[in-house]
Formats: sequence, C-alpha cells, structure tokens
Amino acid sequence: MVQETLEERVRRVVQEDVAIVPYDPGWPEAFRREKAHLLACLPAGLIRRVEHFGSTAVPGLAAKPIVDMLVEVTSLDDTRTRIAPVLEAQGYDYFWRPTWGDATPPFYAWFIKRSASGLRTHHIHMVERHFEHWDRLLFRDYLIAHPAVAAEYQALKLRLAAEHPNDRVAYTQGKTEFVVRMTEWAKPSRAT
Repeated sequence: MVQETLEERVRRVVQEDVAIVPYDPGWPEAFRREKAHLLACLPAGLIRRVEHFGSTAVPGLAAKPIVDMLVEVTSLDDTRTRIAPVLEAQGYDYFWRPTWGDATPPFYAWFIKRSASGLRTHHIHMVERHFEHWDRLLFRDYLIAHPAVAAEYQALKLRLAAEHPNDRVAYTQGKTEFVVRMTEWAKPSRAT
C-alpha cells in the first residue's frame, strides 16, 4: 500500500464535501460520547478541559454534520508524542496545522474522526491554554444569545457551501470576516 504524502493528505481533506444540514439534536450527545472516549483513552494529566464549539454547539443552527471539539492540553509537545500516536492507531487523521491556514506559527494538533463509512464525524482541535482558539467559545455563546445573528450566520454558511461545495479553504475564508467581527462583539469589553 502506497502512503500518501502530507501534501496529498491535505489536498484530499480540503477537497471533501462541504454540506450544510439542518440542526441535529443528537450533536450534543455525540460530543459527550467523544469527550468521554478521549478522557478514557488518552494519557492521564494531559487534558485539562474539553469544550463543544462551532455550529453544532448552537441549538437550531444548520451546520456541517461534524462536531467541533476544543481540547486544552498541558503541552503540545506531549500531544505530538503521547496523544497523536494513540488517536492515529484508532484511525483518526492527524495534522500538525497552522492556526491561520498558512505555514506560520502557532501550530496545533488537529484530528479528524470518521464514521465506518469514512464520513467526518468530529474535528478535535488540541491547543494550550494561551491559544486564541478559546475566543471561539465567545462566538458560540454570542450566537446562542443572539438568534438573529445566528440566522445571518446560517444564511452565510448556506451560500458559501453552495458556492464552494468541494473547497473547504474557500468556504472557511468566506466565513472569517463574519466570525472575527462577531467575536469582537462578544468579548466582555464590548458586550452590552
């Protein structure tokens, strides 16, 4: 069997289908099951907290049917050497990826869990406490508290998915300005 190069793996995963589906009330339970699995199978002491974020964490919001998880790890070095091998052995795709999509730091550990049929079910983002990824929880909470903003975000995602059905990079870039703007509004210094 021929192994894919990193470039081939990245090209394959960024070209996978971008499909937005109606909210599934089973997503919170899918998060809870995966959280329990991670806490049970990973080395003790490396995980501090596990959060459900992204659109599947916002009740009623249409989303890609992939549960996003934000995991605080004590050390990214230990994540690479002690967590990545465990999850890769279980079939998770593992990427040491840049935060902003280019090849510049900061990097973090990102895993894709798939169903038996190969469809993505979870994205697991592992970062240390100081990473800006934690602001994504502010965005999640802002959408939950502001249904009109959530509806605007849903419309944007549906439009972008239709325009970029097999280009995850373009889809994500199309959402970035909205996410950044709403996250700024969600910060405690700005919230009303």
